[in-house]
Amino acid sequence: MAGLLRYSKEDIDPSTNVRQLSCKPHVQPFVGRIGGNQGIVIDRHDPENAEYLKKVPDAAPLMSFVDAFNLYGFRDPNLWRFTVVECIGTMMLAFITAWSSATSPASQATPSGSAGVFGTPAFLGPLVGSISNWLLLTLFIFSFSSVSGSHLNPTITLATFFARLISFPRMVLYLGGQILGGALAGWMLESAFGSDRYSVGGCSIDTELVPVREAFVLEFICCLILIFLSFGVVLDPRQVQVYGAALSPWLVGMVLGVVSLGSSYTRNGYAGASLNPARCFGVYVGSEFPGYHWIHWVAPIAAAIGHGIVYSLVPPWKA
Repeated sequence: MAGLLRYSKEDIDPSTNVRQLSCKPHVQPFVGRIGGNQGIVIDRHDPENAEYLKKVPDAAPLMSFVDAFNLYGFRDPNLWRFTVVECIGTMMLAFITAWSSATSPASQATPSGSAGVFGTPAFLGPLVGSISNWLLLTLFIFSFSSVSGSHLNPTITLATFFARLISFPRMVLYLGGQILGGALAGWMLESAFGSDRYSVGGCSIDTELVPVREAFVLEFICCLILIFLSFGVVLDPRQVQVYGAALSPWLVGMVLGVVSLGSSYTRNGYAGASLNPARCFGVYVGSEFPGYHWIHWVAPIAAAIGHGIVYSLVPPWKA
């Protein structure tokens, strides 16, 4: 991919005396990268990095508010390339996770038998969906983390911004790419499903059974849990010494799967927390926009702000 490979030096093959240009993979330092626990960063206090940090302020931790709002990123071609990757990744992730849980409208299954709700489609459906989400998100993070940082979710992008791990230009561009990716997924989902009448787990609320105010509380607390756990397993530099960098994508996939499952079957009319506004935005582009869609955006923003306050009080880095 253009801009992600660098030519490091010229080597001479002693057997042929021919100059060879060695090509090595290059990963841009980025403190808000999902996966790796902030292992690919540079030292903000090294004078040799000062010029680079003017262009990429989120390549190092402890970014100031002035640096975060440095608008140079809007002119950085690499950041636009990364945005394209975020768009494509979000499109594929939103489509496959929505497709795997899309169903025609049906009445809620009522618990029956000695197993109660655990023996009904109301539980077994989200169970399969959560396992799929876990495995799919893990693979997507492994695939895109070395390029864009593999956010693929406005909730994560907003949380990293309010924690001062990404710059304002990166947040704006990534959100734009993720929303576009979700919309593209929605159009394809409608075409693949053959109808715009479908419901998707995590994006469906029966407001006659669950008032919007109560659904907002559920969405807020679930997003807050997702953010705190995600930061703990994939954005904490101290965890590299505990379980290494390679395990973190599996753990953040597990976080998404467990939170989505745990929020999906307790109450009739509530099909689980969204956790990814771009995914539900795509679902509604392919069907129709319900009046409660605002909670899928306001709740992650509120959760991201709340986490950002705590993160600023107890940061994992120190000068």
